[in-house]
Amino acid sequence: MMNQTAIFIDAGFLLSLGGHRAAGTTLRSAFTTHYEALIRGIVQTVKKSTGLNNLRVYWYDASRDGLFTEQHKRIGLIPGVKVRLGRISYNGEQKGVDLRLALDLVGVARNGSASIAYLVSGDDDLAEAVEEAQDLGMKVVLLGVAKSDSRLGVASVAEHLALTADYIETVPNQLLDSAFTKVLEWDKNHSEKTSLIARAATEAEPKPAARPAIPTPAVMAQKIAIRPATERQAEPEVVYSSGGESSGYQGSAAYEQKELKVAEEIGAKVAESWLAFTTQHDVVELIADKPQLPPEIDRTLLKDCAQVLGEWKTDQQTIRRTLRGAFWEYLDKIM
Repeated sequence: MMNQTAIFIDAGFLLSLGGHRAAGTTLRSAFTTHYEALIRGIVQTVKKSTGLNNLRVYWYDASRDGLFTEQHKRIGLIPGVKVRLGRISYNGEQKGVDLRLALDLVGVARNGSASIAYLVSGDDDLAEAVEEAQDLGMKVVLLGVAKSDSRLGVASVAEHLALTADYIETVPNQLLDSAFTKVLEWDKNHSEKTSLIARAATEAEPKPAARPAIPTPAVMAQKIAIRPATERQAEPEVVYSSGGESSGYQGSAAYEQKELKVAEEIGAKVAESWLAFTTQHDVVELIADKPQLPPEIDRTLLKDCAQVLGEWKTDQQTIRRTLRGAFWEYLDKIM
């Protein structure tokens, strides 16, 4: 086996963490990524740690129909970088990215092309590929983003994957700070102008019959909390059920009010960031599809929430409803 390294980067994972650090959101329009500096810095970090030369950097991302965008072409022209693309499905989900990464990782190990693999990802689905590569004689190191309040010491990494890897290292904070730059500043005038134009367009359309407002889970929790104790005792408490979206009424609530409050704040912040750079045409289209959200916005809400509350919290339907409800509530206030 060749005594050199190979680096495997899940672009969606790395860009989400770096973008959130720089701009407070995973919305890619909210930050600029200096790809060459980022990749060069990662290669230098690995070189400093191992003293070995690097075979190649494998960069995994997704695009419509798996076709190269201009950005992917620029990344692919960076010396020593191989871009591998999965597809983006109709609902905005990545398809085939993890599979490509897993196949390449095992393939490099089987061919003896590198003795140490550095993996920049947090996906639990890669654990089996890591173990296969290790069985073939390759060391696999997780390269993550430091997070002091995480039990693993890194952000958004599945525990099973962390336990499977040989050890964990982190990307220097200085590299992240230089490679990711916030480009969005909330412009009140722009947001107000955009919302006024969008509102004028929507008011010209016939409106459906008004429906009673449905309070968010956080509002319901607040209303129950302020009632007299004797009255509250008679109230059933909503419990999250992992078996589906239906809720039971037993025991104490499975979610905390403060977590719903955090979800509300995240939903509003994503709406603020999105409105800061969007056009009136985008706003009109968004409102026309209400309450459905575009996949990019919905994915950003979940990723931003996962950065704060943890990945598993975003699976709770109460959290998801609160995120989406807060996004629309912010826009309704502006509109």
